[in-house]
Amino acid sequence: MIVFRYLIILFLPFFLFANKPNLLLLKTYNDDINVSGWLMSEKLDGVRAYWDGKKLVSRGGNVFKTPAWFTKDFPPFEIDGELWSKRDNFDNISGIVRRQTPHSAWGELTYNIFEVPHQKGGLQKRLKVLEIYLKNNPNKYIKILEQISCIDKNHLETFLKEIEAKGGEGVVIRDANTSYINKRSSKALKVKSFNTQECEIVGYNKGKGKYENSVGSLKCKLKNEKIINIGSGLSDELRDNPPKIGVMISFKHQGLTKYKKPRFPVFLKEVDSK
Repeated sequence: MIVFRYLIILFLPFFLFANKPNLLLLKTYNDDINVSGWLMSEKLDGVRAYWDGKKLVSRGGNVFKTPAWFTKDFPPFEIDGELWSKRDNFDNISGIVRRQTPHSAWGELTYNIFEVPHQKGGLQKRLKVLEIYLKNNPNKYIKILEQISCIDKNHLETFLKEIEAKGGEGVVIRDANTSYINKRSSKALKVKSFNTQECEIVGYNKGKGKYENSVGSLKCKLKNEKIINIGSGLSDELRDNPPKIGVMISFKHQGLTKYKKPRFPVFLKEVDSK
């Protein structure tokens, strides 16, 4: 039965195909970087989405099947952000956006914008373009993610603790004066209290006990070709309907073992790009 489920997952196309967008990607923060005067915001645990002026596209270049009413009043220019509902709700968000046909549950989501690609000036000036548009064209589904000016490292650490205490994933901090960048950049950093990595699903390990008829853990390949198993963090729904083989996922861990493998890996979410 479970093999049949896997076959469905492997060959079922979730989206229409589009060109993969070149987007701003984050590097990891370290204490050597002076972030005074940078802008910080909560790192939402949702699904990345890019509006190209006509359609909503995933990071991997797949067109989301959005209801017409959701994108009806979106701007005629590009915006970039996260489809999100609330903290610790990623499985539900992912399930909503991956449905084959438009449906009413999209009404649970908002599109939280942290970038307006290819506009001139620093981040605040670029976001201002969208702010002006929304004043003239109100839209309850589009939210501009709050950007807070960072005083110093202590301010950043305090903000991070506040976000994590509320169940948030972490913080994004960006150089406010940098022009738009559509690649991974040291001017845009993710800040978390734990380490995160990405890996590719290459197989499944059968569960035991109450999970004997579902997935016990995901068999994953790291960038250094090492194989690890990730079972922690998987919901019952994901054990019954796991991400398909070949998909990239992110996970958190507590450093490396002496064999250079992540210690205590915990599944976070599917990443829509290799």
